[in-house]
Amino acid sequence: MLCIGHGIPGRGARGDGAPSLLPTAHRARSILAMTRFTFPAAEAATIPNEPGRLSARIFAHGTFEARWYAPKGSDPQTPHTRDEAYVVVRGRGTFFCAGTRAPFGPGDMLWVPAGAEHRFEDFTPDFATWVIFYGPEGGEG
Repeated sequence: MLCIGHGIPGRGARGDGAPSLLPTAHRARSILAMTRFTFPAAEAATIPNEPGRLSARIFAHGTFEARWYAPKGSDPQTPHTRDEAYVVVRGRGTFFCAGTRAPFGPGDMLWVPAGAEHRFEDFTPDFATWVIFYGPEGGEG
């Protein structure tokens, strides 16, 4: 699991003293336990995907899980068991969800209910997005 790093001044991986994203064996239990509140996209893009996953886990807290997703060529994902939202960081393309297609670009937010077939189509090579999973298995609705 990737979770927040514990910041020690002057020891951040970015060289600026800021805490870095570090693999840990625990999950943050409360906002008071957090030593980090920002997660730069450029840094998230350097975190490798988890084995067997198409994305990298960047942060988790309760039912909230933030991941970094940057597919290359095609998007092979299948429906998920929880509701999710995407916030597009870079790139453009077409988003398919539950039988509907819509164009997307940087800054757009896309929402997917649990169990819905969805994928990114005809996206540019630089495409990358934050993926936010939340709520219970089966979705909230």
